[in-house]
Amino acid sequence: MAWPWSPPPRQTARFVVVVVVAVVLLFAAAPWPRAAAQAGYHVVSVSGTGGQLSARLELTGAGQKAELGPDVRRLSLTASLETDSRLHVRITDADHRRWEVPQSVIPREAPRDDVPLEASTGASPPHSRVLSAATSDLAFTLHASPFRFTVSRRSSGDALFDTSAALVFKDRYLELTTALPPEGGASLYGLGEHTKRTFRLQRNDTFTMWNADIPAANADVNLYGSHPFYLDVRHAGAAHGVLLLNSNGMDVEYGGSYLTYKVIGGVLDLYFFAGPSPLDVVDQYTQLIGRPAPMPYWSFGFHQCRYGYKNLADLEGVVAGYAKARIPLEVMWTDIDYMDAFKDFTLDPVNFPAGPMRQFVDRLHRNGQKYVVIIDPGISVNETYGTYVRGMQQDVFLKRNGTNYLGKVWPGYVYFPDFLNPRAAEFWAREIALFRRTLPVDGLWIDMNEVSNFVDPAPLNALDDPPYRINNSGVHRPINNKTTPASAVHYGGVRDYDAHNLYGFLEARATHGALLADTGRRPFVLSRSTFVGSGRYTAHWTGDNAATWDDLRYSINTMLSFGLFGIPMVGADICGFGGNTTEELCSRWIQLGAFYPFARDHSAIGTVRRELYLWELVARSARKALGLRYRLLPYMYTLMYEAHTTGAPIARPLFFSYPKDEATYGVDRQFLLGRGVLVSPVLEPGATTVEAYFPAGRWFSLFDHEVVVASATGKHVTLPGPADTVNVHVAGGNILPLQLPELTTSRARQTAFHLLVALAEDGSASGELFLDGGDLPEMAGPRGEWSLVRFSCTQGRDGVKLMSHVVHDAYGPSRKLVIGKVMFLGLPSLAPPGEFAVYVNGVKMANSTGATLGYQRRGALGAAQVEGLSLVVVEEFELKVVTSS
Repeated sequence: MAWPWSPPPRQTARFVVVVVVAVVLLFAAAPWPRAAAQAGYHVVSVSGTGGQLSARLELTGAGQKAELGPDVRRLSLTASLETDSRLHVRITDADHRRWEVPQSVIPREAPRDDVPLEASTGASPPHSRVLSAATSDLAFTLHASPFRFTVSRRSSGDALFDTSAALVFKDRYLELTTALPPEGGASLYGLGEHTKRTFRLQRNDTFTMWNADIPAANADVNLYGSHPFYLDVRHAGAAHGVLLLNSNGMDVEYGGSYLTYKVIGGVLDLYFFAGPSPLDVVDQYTQLIGRPAPMPYWSFGFHQCRYGYKNLADLEGVVAGYAKARIPLEVMWTDIDYMDAFKDFTLDPVNFPAGPMRQFVDRLHRNGQKYVVIIDPGISVNETYGTYVRGMQQDVFLKRNGTNYLGKVWPGYVYFPDFLNPRAAEFWAREIALFRRTLPVDGLWIDMNEVSNFVDPAPLNALDDPPYRINNSGVHRPINNKTTPASAVHYGGVRDYDAHNLYGFLEARATHGALLADTGRRPFVLSRSTFVGSGRYTAHWTGDNAATWDDLRYSINTMLSFGLFGIPMVGADICGFGGNTTEELCSRWIQLGAFYPFARDHSAIGTVRRELYLWELVARSARKALGLRYRLLPYMYTLMYEAHTTGAPIARPLFFSYPKDEATYGVDRQFLLGRGVLVSPVLEPGATTVEAYFPAGRWFSLFDHEVVVASATGKHVTLPGPADTVNVHVAGGNILPLQLPELTTSRARQTAFHLLVALAEDGSASGELFLDGGDLPEMAGPRGEWSLVRFSCTQGRDGVKLMSHVVHDAYGPSRKLVIGKVMFLGLPSLAPPGEFAVYVNGVKMANSTGATLGYQRRGALGAAQVEGLSLVVVEEFELKVVTSS
């Protein structure tokens, strides 16, 4: 929720390897010309040791863009192969320390500044030097005069990053350009956070990164987070990633054949990730920035919120409305309405009194439901307010001009905790613990943390008005507008100019740590503002969207982008936040939103109510779509395990599973859950069909199990789009663990498992199931209580064989969980009277034991359903369905 909303105009250990370092001397006999008349930098000395190459650069001529200040005359470059798939290139001032993202924020290999540099002597260095390793597909080439560098793929020779000679390095302006392949040779994704009309980046666009309270309903401008990372996919699916680890404001200009960074401070700290698959890139990226935090099982249920719930009775009525309509409701939320005069950690004594509120939360808990509230970073300046008094005593607030900086947000005048100060995290944790003694909330929603400020701080010094104006808000708005001033000072003398984009990250880290310490359980934190690595601590929603069909469509692009950024638990406000939704739009939105990883209905004060039970069409859509979501909960939670251990997004673009199919590169009106569940929503008003793309293979409907497509090549299909139904399909080759739909996740978890086995053309399929308590602090830790089972299926002439393999078995309750049904899709269609027999671990099952088998022809294929089973999940089994005719 933003300041008053109005409709817009629109760590692993260091990689150790015996590196074969090729410090290749090309044109060794040739001199290294200085090209004194050309502005830019040239290399004056180079040294190499181990997996690292270092160089000293000096300015040639008078420099460039004098209006932006004097150039730094001497630069230091370090290139290092940190792992076989990650190359690090860092360029900074050789003589003065500069701001860069601290190790305490993103722990990583410290840059090595202790490598001795060769002094320039009478013998001229060579034109270029190469850093590579036999075990790596990445090669770094340093070109001498004028200076530039390239990063290439050794296996193909493809240039992944090829800088121009026009490097600009000033105190408050850095510029670097890289060439890209000719038109169509590279598909780029990422560079967020922005609301974009397409997932694939479009040429001649500028991506500004300066965290701001700008409603997400505004397209093509900087929003709440900064993620200077992009994924580059080229022909045949070869992918790599590039991160500029820099927290200063910047514009990134994408011209189709080039990409230019224009940054207003810090250093050029570049990381290159070799891939070669898109999943490999995200794995390598999150290995550096931190794996996504595990989310509690309950957070995958459906959430309901509204800014404008009047009182406790209003909340109780909403909970009762969902129960009466038989629509799942997992978590009830409350926006700032619950607070006393909008002050954090307080309750309105009239409308949300402490005693009755505690009883309400206790009732939710008894029913297996949860409660989450919002908190904002601004602390009301009020001598009668305990949180303010304690904050002042501990001196934890952001400073400017020698005193606490005074901003203005919902409670009026406020101070902002300085989360770079270790005392601020301790203060925050104590306030959260005190509040939870009054109201035992299950998670916390941290909003307005860009930081949002209702006033525009007047300039104090040159930091508040840098010489290069980034395209803030799409109109080059001053960087101080509606936020904390750039001249404010954090703990340790750090300028807000440098650390501005880190604020939401730091608050999320403090909130995550506070909940973990207070509850001993897996924290659930939802943050609006994010930065590189925020996924280690928080989920994210896409902010203040609008109830429009455009916002419905664009939500897919933002969701997929945050999957790339290592924040897989993401979703948009279902039915739209601002403006008035309609029954049709809300119906279509829950059909899509039911498959966001984070599924929450949220709306603005003064807009039409949109709880899912209020319109009959919306209620029918919700029961169908959320019913399927709750059946898929074991699958989605297993995807959370995959995300936490490998970084893989929960919601993914199609090319993640089909990287060689270039027709998938531009698909952004559909998405995958995991590798093989395809969601194809209706996204236009009045539509009764949807145009969908199916990559090669078999695709089965998850509603009626009919085969929809079976093709050796990708195929565009027109699907029916009934008013209350979304199209969801599973690809052949996948095994989905399912449970029965219930109104809460705790009830659903008590039902028997079903396995849906969708056979590929060769009769194979595979899948896995992760199980734990759902809220343990660790997920899949070495001493944790968890189980992992892998399933595989093969097909022979006489039938199919399904096998399980228990990878890990340390979750005790899993020994009481059973698989009661298995359905096989894509069997060869047999003419009756076919005879079937079921064998479990070699023993033929008779009907007298309760096992039954049903078979149905589905066109050229058939489906067999084995019911009445009681297979313990963590006991390995072999199930065979033998056919004869």
